[in-house]
Amino acid sequence: MNLCMIDITKGKDWLIKTLRGDQSPDGSWNYPFETGISTDAYMIILLRTLEIDDEELILGLCKRILSKQKKNGSWKLFYDEGDGNLSATLEAYYALSYSGYFEKNDKRLTAAKKFILANGGLEEVSMYTKTMLAITGQYVWPAYSPLPVEFILLPNNFPINFYSLSIYARANLTPIMILASNKFSLKTKKSPDLSDLYVRKESENDWVRSAELRSFLSFIEEGVKNLIGLPTQLRQLAIERAKKYMLDRIEPDGTFYSYYSSTFLMIFALMSLGFKKTDPIIIQAISGIMSMKTEINGLPHMQYTTANVWNTSLISYTLQSAGISPDDPMIVNANHYLLSRQHHKWGDWVIHNPNSLPGGWGFSNINTINPDVDDTTATLRSISRIVPPEHVAWERGISWLLSMQNDDGGWAAFEKNTDSKLLEFFPIEKAKYMLLDPSCADLTGRTLEFLGNYTNLPKSHTIIKKGVHWLQRDQRKDGSWYGRWGICYIYGTWAAISGLAAVGIPHHETNIQLAVKWLQSIQNDDGGWGESCHSDSKEKYVPLYKSTLTHTSWALDALITASEKPTIEIRKGIEYLLESLDTYDWTIDYPAGQGMAGAFYIHYHSYRYIFPLLALLHYENKFGK
Repeated sequence: MNLCMIDITKGKDWLIKTLRGDQSPDGSWNYPFETGISTDAYMIILLRTLEIDDEELILGLCKRILSKQKKNGSWKLFYDEGDGNLSATLEAYYALSYSGYFEKNDKRLTAAKKFILANGGLEEVSMYTKTMLAITGQYVWPAYSPLPVEFILLPNNFPINFYSLSIYARANLTPIMILASNKFSLKTKKSPDLSDLYVRKESENDWVRSAELRSFLSFIEEGVKNLIGLPTQLRQLAIERAKKYMLDRIEPDGTFYSYYSSTFLMIFALMSLGFKKTDPIIIQAISGIMSMKTEINGLPHMQYTTANVWNTSLISYTLQSAGISPDDPMIVNANHYLLSRQHHKWGDWVIHNPNSLPGGWGFSNINTINPDVDDTTATLRSISRIVPPEHVAWERGISWLLSMQNDDGGWAAFEKNTDSKLLEFFPIEKAKYMLLDPSCADLTGRTLEFLGNYTNLPKSHTIIKKGVHWLQRDQRKDGSWYGRWGICYIYGTWAAISGLAAVGIPHHETNIQLAVKWLQSIQNDDGGWGESCHSDSKEKYVPLYKSTLTHTSWALDALITASEKPTIEIRKGIEYLLESLDTYDWTIDYPAGQGMAGAFYIHYHSYRYIFPLLALLHYENKFGK
């Protein structure tokens, strides 16, 4: 045990030293928010389409894209995805071709082409990839848009309406509705010819299943018929409203909601409305997404967004938990940064939550109007040691957080009660993940953990009781919980156990014991845990058969929370963690976060430090001495 204590102390010291050395001058931690090669490919396509000759960046992005290519010519979203991902491979092929630095007979491009054709060609790529292809003249827009722009005019009392959609959906679909309505496309003299990537004749019907589309369109038409005005007038009014929606939500850096994809789409949507490439709004939007560039292993990567607030709140809280004084300059600077990022503007969240004042925190460095529950609880944990309960920032943050509880008792990410089951029938790919913002175990569990450990809210309070009841109902039969924003069942189970324990649910309670047995049953032989990204699409736990630091830390932390003494599973997990802290293999890069099942995965570079440190701290605090 003494040797174990020495190893834990050594591991903690190394993690703390690493984090201290990585802090930025502004007090934040700007570890990369890495999301594969799609944003890199789209950046090359954007620059070439707008005829912006940033050759240094284009060459750097090409090198990064090629560094990720597999032996069979494909690109993957995650290590164990299978042979490859068709959409990602098409995007990489298109970008490399458009860059102008590679001939068609380049062996890397011919290998990629072979993979694309063998897997169905252009016709089988995702709807979002088809949208990009249509914008840049490589695919035909459908005769009827899957989401007519008039949809934005439907009143809020219609069964489904614009604000029934999640904020992420509105941000991306608003410019798509404009583009599809205008059938906009833009090619240049340098545009490659992708016509040889079709397996069958190009068809607009490839976008969505026709029966599904007809059913949905008829439903929307019924709503539109109740609007006053001629069809042409309604369309123009809808386009103007969509344009205003985008322009009103441009962040200070010029990006639309600080998302790469929505900003990319907005640039082309504005051009379809007559904006010149040199318009200040478009120039600033390009500058904004350029500012999100980071460097990984000496090569540029275009981040989908920045994760500074998320990284900083988690790291500052963890370091304070490790005994670093709130008066240490590192913590002072971090918390000063976080306090400066509290929101003071009303965002779209007010539509479903009109009786609350702003006070939450967002995810990225420049976010001012799109707060979320996760970043708010994480930041409040970090500043809890430096602000008294009556501090205005604390009061506003707590008030906003409590007001965001859904009617079902859980918490969602961005908005309240945005979970209409009707939206699952939209003829839009992955509608369940893109269009909905439901209560989820990871958000609800962490909110309860915060309320139980960092506030004076009584455990018998209605807000806590409703949250507990929601979590108990949401548990799967095998004892696990699904985590919406991480990978996946280990993530949700860790958050749920932590939350229930913090608000007084005893360890011997059935929900917790069932979850403990599930975690014990999926432990790998090496003592660690690992979960595949396939879990989200298959909607069941899929083992990775290889342990990762992050999954091991989550599972360990949950077991430590729910155990009275260090079990053999916990001891084996601690041993794996200590032996693997300096690991540098593919498991370090394996995604731990997700945005959209089967399409969008996130590798947080900060997680390999944060969560092992937390698990070691909690073990030592509970059992070590």
